[in-house]
Amino acid sequence: MTPTAPSTAPSTALYAALDGWIDQHFEQEVSFLQQLVRVPTDTPPGNNAPHAERTAELLAGFGLEAEKHPVPAQQVHDYGLESLTNLIVRRRYGAGGPVIALNAHGDVVPPGEGWSHDPYGGEVVDGKLYGRAAAVSKSDFASYTFALRALEAVAQAQGVALKGGVELLFTYDEEFGGELGPGWLLRQQLTQPDLLLAAGFSYQVVTAHNGCLQLEVTVHGQMAHAAIPDTGIDALQGAVQILNALYAQNQHYQGITSAVEGIKHPYLNVGRIEGGTNTNVVPGKVVLKLDRRMIPEENPVEVEAEIRRVIAEAAARQPGITVEIKRLLLAESWRQQEGSAALVAALQRHGEAVFGEPIPTSGTPLYTDVRLFGAAGIPAAIYGAGPRTVFESHAKRADEHLVLEDLRRATQVVARTLADLLTG
Repeated sequence: MTPTAPSTAPSTALYAALDGWIDQHFEQEVSFLQQLVRVPTDTPPGNNAPHAERTAELLAGFGLEAEKHPVPAQQVHDYGLESLTNLIVRRRYGAGGPVIALNAHGDVVPPGEGWSHDPYGGEVVDGKLYGRAAAVSKSDFASYTFALRALEAVAQAQGVALKGGVELLFTYDEEFGGELGPGWLLRQQLTQPDLLLAAGFSYQVVTAHNGCLQLEVTVHGQMAHAAIPDTGIDALQGAVQILNALYAQNQHYQGITSAVEGIKHPYLNVGRIEGGTNTNVVPGKVVLKLDRRMIPEENPVEVEAEIRRVIAEAAARQPGITVEIKRLLLAESWRQQEGSAALVAALQRHGEAVFGEPIPTSGTPLYTDVRLFGAAGIPAAIYGAGPRTVFESHAKRADEHLVLEDLRRATQVVARTLADLLTG
């Protein structure tokens, strides 16, 4: 195709060309995602550097050079992971436009049991691609990469002048809170974009999310032979007192509602319990790990203080029990920033055009790495390839999958949005 004279505004013809390029290269995009799914990134244990190496190799095949930024091994091990390399692909165009970062995470929880498809197979059945991280969020490694490729190919063919730049940020510790992924890149000043688009689903643009407090509660008693239990102090009975008090809080939380669409109220979950040494021994220690989701209106300092008070008061009702409380994670909530309006509007406009239905904005009860960019003053939105809900995707459950038509159309939405922001 012979390039035409340079243009500075997106047009219907440009959008059609972007859609067409993505259609023509869609089998290649699906193959790219399959290869990403086939390299495990279970976190824990978090040995994710090999996936970054494979991703960089595949990107190089598309002419996209990926900078490799390994996090120092001691930091990784202290964090509880095995290896971690973050990737940045930088593309710079003409002066005067924004730098837009597209961030997706490659780490994911282990597959667990109950799969009817190989969790690392990338198998396609009835228009769905199955595999751990197929939907969250290796799908957006694919959508963002191919949106960028489409934009550059079509802009060159049509003589469209791009301004600003794009960065692909592929990171690997979202499951552990993001501090060694986006957090590390931001602290090292390796990325300082003007706007951020982060991995999400296709039928809504997320502009706010919950925060999360995770605590480890160690309940100490005194071991004793089960034949003479009065000589010991049962840590499990103390833990039961604490659990009952914590779960009672959920009733209270239902009366604390959020004004953010898509977010209801705070809630608390105890996700792990360990303790005791044998059936014939009074348990001397029990460890609880809890997760407290915070709505955007809540103050994290106040939330943590309240939880600690509830635990201490419950423990005091069981004579001889002592408690240690360790904070594992404090992820603050995130709310829409003023500077994201043009990004959000473009995603909604093109989402409706491509999907044939309105694409609303909403909050999500999840917490994400986006909060780290928000804290750095970078306006952001969450949008990518996936279904209407996390539940539909089977993320963190058996048979996680992605509807391929959602991948195709989300890639088109992202490509069109980039065109708007980088040519306007």
